[in-house]
Amino acid sequence: MNEAGNPTNRFTVPSVSIATARTGASNKVNALGMRPMQERAYAKRGEQYLLIKSPPASGKSRALMFIALDKVRNQGLKQAIIVVPEKSIGGSFADEKLSAQGFWGDWTVRPEWNLCNAPGDDNGRVSSSKVKAMGAFLASDDLFIVCTHATFRFAVDEFGIEAFDNRLVAIDEFHHVSSNPENKLGSQLKLLIERGKSHIVAMTGSYFRGDAEAVLSPDDEARFETVTYTYYEQLNGYSYLKSLEIGYFFYTGRYVDAVMKVLDPRQKTIVHIPNVNARESLKDKHKEVEEIMSHLGSWTGVDEKTGFHLIQLKPEFGGGVAKVADLVDDSDAGKRSKVLAALKGPAQNNDRDNVDVIIALGMAKEGFDWIWCEHALTIGYRSSLTEIVQIIGRATRDAMGKEKARFTNLIAEPAAEQNEVVQAVNDTLKAIAASLLMEQVLAPRFEFTPKDNGPKEGFDYGDEGYQEGKGNVGVNSATGQVHVEIKGLVMPKSPEAVRICREDLNEVLTAFVQNKNALERGLFDKENTLPEELTQVQMGKIVREHYPQLSDEDQEAVRQHAVAALNLTQQAKLKLAEADAKGEQGNTSLIDGVRKFVNVRDLDIDLVDRVNPFDAAYAVLARAMDERVLRQVQASIAAKRVSLSVEEARDLAKRAVLFKQERGRAPDINSADAWEKKMAEGVAALARHIATQRAQAAGASNE
Repeated sequence: MNEAGNPTNRFTVPSVSIATARTGASNKVNALGMRPMQERAYAKRGEQYLLIKSPPASGKSRALMFIALDKVRNQGLKQAIIVVPEKSIGGSFADEKLSAQGFWGDWTVRPEWNLCNAPGDDNGRVSSSKVKAMGAFLASDDLFIVCTHATFRFAVDEFGIEAFDNRLVAIDEFHHVSSNPENKLGSQLKLLIERGKSHIVAMTGSYFRGDAEAVLSPDDEARFETVTYTYYEQLNGYSYLKSLEIGYFFYTGRYVDAVMKVLDPRQKTIVHIPNVNARESLKDKHKEVEEIMSHLGSWTGVDEKTGFHLIQLKPEFGGGVAKVADLVDDSDAGKRSKVLAALKGPAQNNDRDNVDVIIALGMAKEGFDWIWCEHALTIGYRSSLTEIVQIIGRATRDAMGKEKARFTNLIAEPAAEQNEVVQAVNDTLKAIAASLLMEQVLAPRFEFTPKDNGPKEGFDYGDEGYQEGKGNVGVNSATGQVHVEIKGLVMPKSPEAVRICREDLNEVLTAFVQNKNALERGLFDKENTLPEELTQVQMGKIVREHYPQLSDEDQEAVRQHAVAALNLTQQAKLKLAEADAKGEQGNTSLIDGVRKFVNVRDLDIDLVDRVNPFDAAYAVLARAMDERVLRQVQASIAAKRVSLSVEEARDLAKRAVLFKQERGRAPDINSADAWEKKMAEGVAALARHIATQRAQAAGASNE
């Protein structure tokens, strides 16, 4: 045993460690009872469109209570509609006596208006009663209602956008907007913004979509005033938690044999087992849970009050009895309800000994609050950055005696060269670091040109190289960009059309997939629907509606680029499916997934320290991630996003030096002050220009 009481000589988990200062600032409140993030958000309460990007446990729900109360009491709005992704999160908006800590009002929602507590689910016909309730609320003089995303979507369809005039629409877990092709919330939000008669507050702890699409289009996001409170600020201001470790461990064989090398029941742990369709799954979720528990020790029974399994731990775990909550078993609704109730009751966060290990499949992620969780152990590769960030958030609550938290991803050894895996891990760590800074990470972009347009510098066109007369495809391994030549392709002319083809094609494709007419004709009337009707008529209509300012020629260029991207993506999916059906698809999910959802390969940051042998596989050890490294990541992202000449950047950097001399700190790129933010962007841009010049000079000297 080591000094911390943990087993030694077991293995080394590849990890990145984030150290914090434990200032306690995150938990301190001002005279109105507001914590730092809440105070920062409340200062912007007068904005019509407000976007709050803040990590789990920072107090977003209460921040919204403060803002909503002010909107209806002091800003003349009639009502506030609170929209959450699922019913369980509705409990975050239960009544709060805010005046007890100094605020001028209390948060109260009448029982009939918390639709998350109403019986039935929120999809299809059973939601009709909740839609009627929404109509009754809109006609009443009451102030607040809480409902799910689904109920709100149905209500907008039923009553129209205008029914929400002069009201606040607050969307919690905002990254759900447009995250599903069948989800109308994104298009309805766009209609609310275009009408301009509602106020919107959007809140999220992970400003990412699982499918790598942008949460908001650049034009829509520009209308929002943004309040950013990063993970680092949150962790640094905690009273107890001082470090977060993120680790990757590659195994061979069955995961249930490897899991015990990373699972220690003496640490409060949430284990997320793989989906039954995942490569890591043993295809029997109940058996997997039983094996995990048997590795911990001997089953001795079930606690009648909570429904938790009682496991007599093996000597290597110190003996004693561990309480294990099984959220995977859904065969008995009554038993599962008992377990869920025990995990949501007062004991959950008041009593550290309430439960020791939670085993889940699709639950205990978003909105699940267990402050004692020290280790979030996820088995199987996760292609959704949103899901990764949400799972990390389960372990980052502050609690007495909890100094260290861990996120471990247990992944089957990829069928790829070691250097590819190391690069993928590094890219993943960069993406996670970006997410901790609430920066948006987008997928790689295709770049289309007409056939025989010539090779592009930095792109690899295969063993034969670029071939005249052929439709060439090249890949830039440094940036992940793909160059595709297409015969007769119309190219954009105006700068705006060029920008759209490079940056906004995902938005066009999302609108196309969400288009009800195109979807129904393509799925249900294939025999009578010509492909040209979808790709030319429907796609053309979407482009014209989205970009009416473009010329006819530029609109056609955008349409052709969107269709090309759609076809290329669909063909790639088809080939992968065919290979998988033939048993030819190796385990390359880590590599493929990183290329799919991360576009950080051109950030000049290396978070990998070394590669160590581990069992039959290997471990990738990461650098320690502290404030300095996080700031480096943030500066690199900012420099990539901001377009400034060397002269402009140098001038702003000089002013930033004066700013630091006067204030004793460097300009903050997340500052609400536009000039301070601009100076910080200038510093980042200058650093990037200098790095580029040095790289070019080094390349020239090598020649």
